[in-house]
Amino acid sequence: MTDPTAEPKGIPTPTPKRQSLVALLNSLPELIKTLLRQEIELVKAELLDKVKVLGVGAGLLAGAAIVLLLLLGVLLTWIFLALAAVMPLWAAGLIMTGSLVLIIVVLVLIGMNRIKSVDTIEPERSIASIKADIDVITGVAKGKTT
Repeated sequence: MTDPTAEPKGIPTPTPKRQSLVALLNSLPELIKTLLRQEIELVKAELLDKVKVLGVGAGLLAGAAIVLLLLLGVLLTWIFLALAAVMPLWAAGLIMTGSLVLIIVVLVLIGMNRIKSVDTIEPERSIASIKADIDVITGVAKGKTT
């Protein structure tokens, strides 16, 4: 096996050139910018990979939800047929329809109550936290003025 740290044949390795401290300090902002850009690109690539996996997972869950709705239809049909076996068809239909309407009304009332319970859609705690951070940064927090 070959040594992975050995330099490839025919390709010279660059030797680091000696720079003065002033030259190094002058190049530092550009190096930091480059590093930050590369880090941001790495984060973007990593997030993109994760979002793709999440998208596939969400698609599979949506497919399962569609099949579940189909199963619900089959289940309701079986309940209707079971009721129709012990009573007239019109009575079984009336019981099924009334039951489903009752479930819908209860779910709508609960949902509307939950929606009305939200005062505002603004993220109030986050806004307060950001304002506190700004106050600390500017030195206004706790009576300190700069």
